[in-house]
Amino acid sequence: MKRLFYFLMLLMVFTACHTTEENFKASYDMAKERTRENQGGAFYDKAQADRMRPTEIINGDSVRLIRSYFNVVDDKYEDTKKFGVVVAEFDQVINARSYRDRLKKNEGFESYIVYTNKEKKYCVIAQAYDNKGAAAVFIRNIGQYMKMKVLVPRPYILQRL
Repeated sequence: MKRLFYFLMLLMVFTACHTTEENFKASYDMAKERTRENQGGAFYDKAQADRMRPTEIINGDSVRLIRSYFNVVDDKYEDTKKFGVVVAEFDQVINARSYRDRLKKNEGFESYIVYTNKEKKYCVIAQAYDNKGAAAVFIRNIGQYMKMKVLVPRPYILQRL
């Protein structure tokens, strides 16, 4: 009787929690439902346009300016300046560190990484300034200052709150 009980318990353990192809396909189909078409194309397009719209005119240029609290990764908060030019956003910190290190080595920038509480992303700041006018000039002439590829659709200024 004891052997039968152990055998049944063992059988339940080995058959209960396996990922099957059906389970994987069901979760994949649920994820696909959250695409642009199923959210409503108009809503998705409006959200993307709001995210990318210029928010402020600085020195005659339309510049996206996001005001947010953030945490500095690998550096001191006191070493950051009020306005930083974001050139890349990542979900994982290791990718942000790699890009930041290449910016420092190849371009000579004093770049650093911040984790924004609003966007929930690791943002790589290429250059930081004490006033937003200088940051806007950097964005306007980013092709002259930076040879590496900018990994956001449109660089923007992150203002420290």
